[in-house]
Amino acid sequence: MSVGASELLVEGEATAGAVELVPGEVSARSPTALFWRRFRSDRVAMASAGFIVLLILIAIFAPLIVKLLGLPGPSVQNPNLTDAFGTPLGPSGAHPFGVDGLGEDVMSRVIYGARVSLIVGIVGTGLATLLGVTLGLFAGYYRGWTDTLLSRVADVVLSFPILLLGIGVAAACAVNGCLSGVIQPGVQVIVVIIVISGWTYIFRITRGQVLSLREKEFVEAARSLGASNRRIMFREILPNLVAPIIVYASLLIPTNILFEAALSFLGVGVKPPTASWGQMIADATPTFQTVWWYMLFPGIALLLTVLAFNLVGDGLQDALNPKADR
Repeated sequence: MSVGASELLVEGEATAGAVELVPGEVSARSPTALFWRRFRSDRVAMASAGFIVLLILIAIFAPLIVKLLGLPGPSVQNPNLTDAFGTPLGPSGAHPFGVDGLGEDVMSRVIYGARVSLIVGIVGTGLATLLGVTLGLFAGYYRGWTDTLLSRVADVVLSFPILLLGIGVAAACAVNGCLSGVIQPGVQVIVVIIVISGWTYIFRITRGQVLSLREKEFVEAARSLGASNRRIMFREILPNLVAPIIVYASLLIPTNILFEAALSFLGVGVKPPTASWGQMIADATPTFQTVWWYMLFPGIALLLTVLAFNLVGDGLQDALNPKADR
């Protein structure tokens, strides 16, 4: 065979082995790549996610940030920071967000208040999601009396007004805590209330999905190969529930943040001297006309945080939608 023929043969084999894409054709992508591609194209969701990351960093490094800004601690009181009539001073170079009636720096308290909101929102939602998903898997997979019992318990919990339930439990645990002091007043009590009242929604979503997925062919195939019930639930069915769980949990976080703010506003949530946006807004209510900054800045922080989580949740819902344009 001549050299020219050999070159043509090699070239032909390379051409046959290569995958030539038609102009405009999109190469195959993994589900993760498709999700990231859709989510990244949503600029509002990306900006909201960036704000949430920034807020988390502020909450983690709150002491360092307050120190770098030259601000006093959130519980440091200075009665001298008032005018001749006892009115607290407004925003200034030393105190960008002003001070409250006790001479506490508002900016410092807003920064530390992010810790309470994020702990309640993320930790409370995470625990409620974990409980709801686990019970929903068992109820939907085993059905029968297991499903009936767990569903009736969920119905009983849903029959209670969440805010009234939170007020009652928080008031009962406000002094010495609950369960012989195991649950301490403040953030711990609110997280427990969120777990008690919030697992039912995740439970219903998970149960409904599992009732459908347990009849699919891949579950029957795993069962025919001798897979245990636990393996089928957590290795075969659960991965197919990740998308709706992530979307609903992301939308539940801002609801729980507002729930904590409402309890603190009503005086049964986080107690002073711990900084909480809801408690700050409640303290500012009687003097809002003159000390407007004390309500304005924690209110803006609460508004932006809840809005950011809602926008990220909407972005996740669109990005994880299997019917979306790929």
